[in-house]
Amino acid sequence: MTLSFAPGDLVRARGREWVALPAPRAGLLALRPLSGSEGDTVLLDPRLEISPVGPARFDLPEGAAATVQSKASLLADALRLTLRRGAGPFRSAAQLAFEPRTYQLVPLLMALRLPVPRLLIADDVGIGKTIEAGLILRELMDRGEADAFSVLCPPHLVEQWTTELKTRFGIDAAAVTSGTAARLERGLPLAQTLFDAHPHTVVSLDYIKAEKRRDMFARACPDFVIVDEAHACVGTHKGRQQRFELLAGLVRNPERRMIMLTATPHSGDEEAFARLLSLIDPEFSALDFDDAKYRERLSRHFVQRRRIDITSGDWGEDRAFPKHETTEAPYRLSPAHLRFQEAALDHCLGMVSRAGTGQRERRLAFWGTLALMRCVGSSPAAALSALRNRLAQEPDRIEPRIYDEDGEDEDAVDLEPGAAWESDPALQALVGEAQRLAGEPDPKLDSLIGILKPLIKSGANPVVFCRYLATAEHVRNGLRTAFPKLRIEAVTGVLTPDERRDRVVDMAPDDEEKPAQRILVATDCLSEGINLQQLFDTVVHYDLSWNPTRHQQREGRVDRFGQPAPVVRSVMMYSPDSAIDGAVLDVILRKAKEIREVTGVTVPLPDERGPVTEALMASMMLRRSDTRQMAFDLRLDDGARLIDTRWRDVAENEKRSRTRFAQNAMKPQEVTPEWEKAAGLLGSPRAARTFIERAMAGFGVPLEERRSALLAHVHALDPALRERLAERGLAGSLRLAMAEPAPAGAGLISRSHPLTSTLAEALVEASLDPTTLSGLGIGRVGAWPTPAVDRVTRLALLRIRFKLTVQSRRERLLLAEEAALVALRNGEVVASGETARMLLDTPASGDFAPAARDRFVGRAREELPALLDGPIAAFVRIRAEELAADHARLRAAAGSASRVAVEAVLPPDVIGLFVLMPSET
Repeated sequence: MTLSFAPGDLVRARGREWVALPAPRAGLLALRPLSGSEGDTVLLDPRLEISPVGPARFDLPEGAAATVQSKASLLADALRLTLRRGAGPFRSAAQLAFEPRTYQLVPLLMALRLPVPRLLIADDVGIGKTIEAGLILRELMDRGEADAFSVLCPPHLVEQWTTELKTRFGIDAAAVTSGTAARLERGLPLAQTLFDAHPHTVVSLDYIKAEKRRDMFARACPDFVIVDEAHACVGTHKGRQQRFELLAGLVRNPERRMIMLTATPHSGDEEAFARLLSLIDPEFSALDFDDAKYRERLSRHFVQRRRIDITSGDWGEDRAFPKHETTEAPYRLSPAHLRFQEAALDHCLGMVSRAGTGQRERRLAFWGTLALMRCVGSSPAAALSALRNRLAQEPDRIEPRIYDEDGEDEDAVDLEPGAAWESDPALQALVGEAQRLAGEPDPKLDSLIGILKPLIKSGANPVVFCRYLATAEHVRNGLRTAFPKLRIEAVTGVLTPDERRDRVVDMAPDDEEKPAQRILVATDCLSEGINLQQLFDTVVHYDLSWNPTRHQQREGRVDRFGQPAPVVRSVMMYSPDSAIDGAVLDVILRKAKEIREVTGVTVPLPDERGPVTEALMASMMLRRSDTRQMAFDLRLDDGARLIDTRWRDVAENEKRSRTRFAQNAMKPQEVTPEWEKAAGLLGSPRAARTFIERAMAGFGVPLEERRSALLAHVHALDPALRERLAERGLAGSLRLAMAEPAPAGAGLISRSHPLTSTLAEALVEASLDPTTLSGLGIGRVGAWPTPAVDRVTRLALLRIRFKLTVQSRRERLLLAEEAALVALRNGEVVASGETARMLLDTPASGDFAPAARDRFVGRAREELPALLDGPIAAFVRIRAEELAADHARLRAAAGSASRVAVEAVLPPDVIGLFVLMPSET
């Protein structure tokens, strides 16, 4: 006879009890050990087993070990924290290693409203778009609606994504880049792609956009895709067009879920915005932005919030982000440095005047001028490098580098450009002067040191952003001389992405009680991809970026969700003596600042760079009286007027965009209650901390309190526990943070932290198998006198299983679990939940003699079968009805057409049975 097992059924196989999970196909069994975790799940074919597979019943054994009140309470905590398949409407709550902010749940609810989720999440830098997308992914995975996924992102973000998915959401994903693809494909059958072999991937957009790979990926792409930095997939240059074609192909599958992330969705360019929206729905590219019906339709797919929308609203997030203080720091050039800059500009303008009248020749001369003057303004070292590297790169590649665009060659972002003309005696004289100045005191560096001294004295840890590699090395060396007691490092493009990350991580303080201050000097290779908020709290713009969004990206590495400092400072250095600084401030940065103050958004430069170039050239020339006629002759004032008009258009378009597309309709009360209910049932971070404290103390290794964290000395635990923890990468003394933002080097205490889950699983196993950790005294039965009751009361610690049938596009059967504590008196359930827990947690007023204890427990055991069939069964059925109502309420709020039926699996597992007797007065 062939036995059939449904999810939730108890099964005996291979000498132990298991819980049946949904199987991938008929004839197979997916089984999870009764006392194990999801990672212990096995897949077996009953026909191939040596011993027959049969049904099991989880009864309280005759020889169940006795325990005392404190250990019984610890067991209840451990049971709740081992469960990974919560029965509530938010299935993902059990899997998260952090406590999401309420506002971060809004995109999740929006996704649940859609039959096929397609969202553009356009929240400001640092709000947590990665978290918001991860919540959607984790929830759909736990609902059984997403089995495979790909995250598409720029190459410098691949490692950040794999780390975030692993540490925050418990998801292992393979990184697919030009450097890893060959290894992942090695040994695969010809008919299998790496995306077939690795269903969870984080993919470099620049690797996958090539035509031969694009077609392969389109065929093997999962039906859930996250696209980070989505704005970089629309535009005119070749790389962006390739990215857009890749995504446009994926969108053609109407069943594919797409979550796109960007902090700059509109930026005043409605055509680019329409192309971006077409990746949600191709029809959006042709609809009228001013049409109310269009906006209503788009609002279901588009969420865009500034930081002020969250901190000034009802979300309770006044401390989610630090206060940001911005200052400007002008510095004066020395006579020698001023003469050098003027000589360089004169030489450049002379070359411009001899460039001819052709548009291309004139434009190349302009680019060469701006590129060289930018290096001259950065440092003598950068100027020397640029002057020596004549014609080192293709002239047509100079423009994107001048304007700090996100280019194709991310690793070359901080190389100095070469001069765009041949050598002559005047150029050689500039080389000699730059070489001489490179060995003399630098007024810009001296100004930086003067800025840093009071900041360092106040306890700040700054990041100094430079534009060029040579400048970064020059600044690092100067700061090491000025601050010999501080840890000072530089991160530039000469390091690989892994080396950059390691260098930053190595700057974490070794001693939390006496943390060493640090200064990081970095180029813009670090302005994206590595979050710095745990180690740094101040940003100094040593060199002005010519792209306003790059300033925002720099500051966003530090000023973001999870920054422990209450105040983040940013300082922008510039010289009023410098023609190039003055031109950039006038033409670009001041205008972008005005738009930001009006709209709350930093916008990038207008796409057409020609007018910007001409306006910068005109601004520099007008600062020198002898070149005013030249600016007039070249008609550069036309470019200046045109760029002013473009900036005004950008500002107006952005204001209209904010008015039309602001997403503030969803209120906290629509989001918070169900999530808090789920977190309470599964165990909050506070409950996880209490459990770890009590468990470690029970093992004889109490936690050690430090200033901002707790130390867990896991190296002193029982050898069997140490081995289990080592398998999960835990050894030595662990630093545990009690709340976000966590200090550097500390892991946030949560129910899914490896220490929490490993200890909880070990304690539950110890209760079920008396030979495991026998010295701890964890048992499943007990009796004690307590002032919490005035009559005999029995507490049953239950593990309840539910079958959830989800009816949407296809019917799915899911297994859910819940821990419950019920108090029984005279054959009735008199308390459950927190009320019952208070009874269990009340300290015993004494101990019974073993004989008396065994008599009370024996009587309770005799009555247990009747209780299981009667009041406990009724309690479980009522709980199933409550869960069904919770699911229905959330789906109604989300506007979802799916329905969930909840069926209790009876009888529940009785993990513990405890008798509470009134204390003698």
